[in-house]
Amino acid sequence: MISVENVSKSFTLHNQGAAVIPVMRGASLQVARGECVALVGASGAGKSTLMRMIYGNYLAAAGRIMIGDVDVAVAQPRDILQLRRYTLGYVSQFLRVVPRVPTVAVVAEPLLATGTPRDAALARAEVLLDRLNIPQRLWSLSPTTFSGGEQQRVNIARGFAYDYPALLLDEPTASLDGTNREVVMSMIEQAKARGAAIIGIFHDEAARARVCDREIDVTGFTPKAAA
Repeated sequence: MISVENVSKSFTLHNQGAAVIPVMRGASLQVARGECVALVGASGAGKSTLMRMIYGNYLAAAGRIMIGDVDVAVAQPRDILQLRRYTLGYVSQFLRVVPRVPTVAVVAEPLLATGTPRDAALARAEVLLDRLNIPQRLWSLSPTTFSGGEQQRVNIARGFAYDYPALLLDEPTASLDGTNREVVMSMIEQAKARGAAIIGIFHDEAARARVCDREIDVTGFTPKAAA
């Protein structure tokens, strides 16, 4: 479902004489349906960079990034938007939403974008918000005023609202207490059971051991000059 083949990335520092900094070279990995793979490595090794290339936020300098039959490395913007709508979900560490949009609508948005009837989308959003212990009195408010842990749970609810065939998870348990951590672990296990291919960054070793089938150390993809 997810195939990364010989992917490289560099950054150009335009404010420093256009210096080119290589950050990744020869990155390759495969993730099958129903499998969860953890990206590991020291801070700065390139875990987030690789994930952002897979999602299409960063443009790969070389190689292929196949999500199903779409090569993100060369896809047109409209094709990447279509991929994100129906195939590839992403739960980031930070919630980015339009201010003043109610939380329940934020969570329902991925479903509405795929043509789900509004009542059904909102009902699904309410189920997820309740499951993730977001108090009902907050559902009509904008999540921009919420605590960090509440915002993360809204982000998780939004990322799991639609049953994406592929999921990217960036520290999904980082700001959670034990109760909500258990909820998220169960949600990841259920996504695997329905066949989702998952790539995650988990600094929580116990969470990684529970839901991940294997680990890939991205340090091996770091160019020696940049290590």
